[in-house]
Amino acid sequence: MKQEQSKRIQTSFLNATEKKVLVWLAERQPHWMTSDILTGIGVIGSLVVALGYFLSNYHAAWLWLASVGFIINWYGDSLDGTLARVRKTQRPIYGFYLDHNVDGVTMAIMCTGAGLSNLLNLYIAMAVLAVYLLLSISVYINAHLKGEFKLTYARMGPTEFRLIMIAVNTLFVCMPSLRGWAVEFSVANVPIIFSALDFVGIVILVVLVLIYLNNFREDARSYAELDPIKPF
Repeated sequence: MKQEQSKRIQTSFLNATEKKVLVWLAERQPHWMTSDILTGIGVIGSLVVALGYFLSNYHAAWLWLASVGFIINWYGDSLDGTLARVRKTQRPIYGFYLDHNVDGVTMAIMCTGAGLSNLLNLYIAMAVLAVYLLLSISVYINAHLKGEFKLTYARMGPTEFRLIMIAVNTLFVCMPSLRGWAVEFSVANVPIIFSALDFVGIVILVVLVLIYLNNFREDARSYAELDPIKPF
C-alpha cells in the first residue's frame, strides 16, 4: 500500500519551543519506551483529567489532579510521534490510524469527565466534543484530498488548549467565589443555571464553531475551483 505523508501545518504560538522540548525528551527516553506506550500514557492522562473533574464534585482541590492529567496527556500524545521521528521508526499508515482514533477517544473521555462535574454543564461539554470531532473530520478529509494536515487554528493548538484549561482549573481552585458564581435565567419557562465554567465552555464552543464554519467555507470554495461543474 502506497502512503504519502501529509504536510503537517503547525503554526501555534508555542510550536517552536515545544518542538525543541519534545526532541530533547525523545532523545532521553529509555530504550524500552515506544511510541505505542506513549500513546497509552496519553490515554491514561485523559482518564486522570476526567477523574479529577468528577472528583471535584466532592472537593475543588481535585482540579489539581485534572491539571496533572493534562500534563500526562500532553507528554504521551505529543511525544509519541516525536519519538518515532527521532528514532526513525515511523509507521505512517499504522501511526495515522492509531493516533487519530485515540485522539477522538481521549477528547471524548475528557469532555465527558468535565461534563460530569458540577462545574460544567454536560450539554455544553458534549457540544464542544461534537464540534471538535467535526473539525477533526475536516482535517482528515483535507489530509486525504490536499495532502495537508492542519494541526492549529488561529495559532492555537492542543498544547495551548491544555495550558488554558490548567490556568482555568487553577483559578477555580484558588478562587472559591468563582466556583460559586452563577447566572440563572429561563428559556420557554425552563430554568437554566450557568456557572462560570459554563461560560468558558460556551466561549470555547463559539470559537470552535466559527473556526469550523470559516474553514468549511474556504475549503468548499477551493475544492469547487479544483472540481468545477462539467458542461453537458
